[in-house]
Amino acid sequence: MNPDSPAARQAHEREHEGKNGDAALIRQIAQQPVAEWFGPAPPRERARSITESAARTGATPVLVAYHIPYRDCGRYSAGGARNRTDYRWWIEQFTLGIGDRRAIVVLEPDAVAQLVDGCVPRRLRKARLEMLRDAVALFAALPRVQVYLDAGNPGWIKNPARLVRPLREAGIEQADGFALNVSNFQPTRRTKAYGHRLSTALDKAHFIIDTSRNGNGPLRTRGAARHGIRARDSWCNPPGRALGEPPSTHTGDPLVDAYLWIKRPGESDGTCNGGPPAGHWWTKYALDLARNAPHRH
Repeated sequence: MNPDSPAARQAHEREHEGKNGDAALIRQIAQQPVAEWFGPAPPRERARSITESAARTGATPVLVAYHIPYRDCGRYSAGGARNRTDYRWWIEQFTLGIGDRRAIVVLEPDAVAQLVDGCVPRRLRKARLEMLRDAVALFAALPRVQVYLDAGNPGWIKNPARLVRPLREAGIEQADGFALNVSNFQPTRRTKAYGHRLSTALDKAHFIIDTSRNGNGPLRTRGAARHGIRARDSWCNPPGRALGEPPSTHTGDPLVDAYLWIKRPGESDGTCNGGPPAGHWWTKYALDLARNAPHRH
């Protein structure tokens, strides 16, 4: 747990203001380990600092590599490296920062699923797969790193068979497995069943599940309409969601390596449904996630 995280700072501020109820709710987030996301900034020193700090306490940090060119297809989380050369350098710097220390790396949320749903132009697809394959190989070469290639969620690519070929072309055989439900809201049970179907097609590959905000599942079409939210934006800061199962490697499933909080609860999905820019802390949303949690942490 990072004592200087936005959640920890906000809990302290609310307590200082005498808003002890709010502080207790936000502390439900602050007291859980959450992933650290890496974007455009050179990653070497930050990766070194985080992994060294974790090593001192015997913890394993979760690091998210999120800098692929044409990231998020130019949508709310647009950005990424300028080209393949820049991306290779960025990944190399990331691996140098980790070195021989322990880490779990989640590689490029949405990057493979966006190839399947068609938002990545055809001219960019081959290069994206090659960049992902190179990145998997570089992380996999580190002695104490587990790398998971992101594979979307069951509410997005409904038939997991469509993901098999691109995941293979992106180097899944060199990875420790795949990641599901990153930054999404699909229930754990549904995600686990979907993961098993995908795993069967990938020679029993293991997987991890993001449970950070799936306590109430996704916003349904009727609920979206009631809130005046377009169906295509129902994944983006949907109201009424809740924290999910706390992070744990004890999943009771031999194929599910961990439940993790990969999306940082309380940080916005983007400038949609009343939210600030992607990745910015949003106190109101954080309070709602904690208040609605089916299992208090």
